[in-house]
Amino acid sequence: MGTALASALDPLNFDDLVARHQSMVFSIAYHVLQDRAAAEELAQDVFLQLYRHLDSLQSADHVTFWLRRVTSHRCIDRQRRRRFPFLSLDRIAEPAASSSPADPLLARRLRALVHELPAHSRIAVVLRYQEDLTPEEIARVLDRPVATVKSQLQRALKTLRARMLRVVGDRT
Repeated sequence: MGTALASALDPLNFDDLVARHQSMVFSIAYHVLQDRAAAEELAQDVFLQLYRHLDSLQSADHVTFWLRRVTSHRCIDRQRRRRFPFLSLDRIAEPAASSSPADPLLARRLRALVHELPAHSRIAVVLRYQEDLTPEEIARVLDRPVATVKSQLQRALKTLRARMLRVVGDRT
């Protein structure tokens, strides 16, 4: 490991690593969990795990990759352990008036619909559209075949389109 890289990954510079990556880790966790406190707690756990594994990471890119992977898997694990059921779409009232695409209520509704997706699909959608990763990058982060990621994204988008259509109606 080069000296610049070694000093960047040095436990003494851990605060710099956290500062550089905390918004990404929190953003992934928040968009998947939709709970600020849970996302903050998960981010702390991820950075604690990073500190413990710092000596096994080889580069700054490896740190970013590792953080995305661990955060994604921790989110999936947390979703599996949830003790309360998801809110059924049938129990959510539809908006009385149609909304414009820039409508914050529509954006909030879309986030809620993404949150109702199964954990594996949700993390793929968040990594694709929040973190702007390609399907190939997502496959590496989640340790899944690219074809699986692509089909999960296709199914998730089809589901989201159908559910949004029920919410906003057909505007064509």
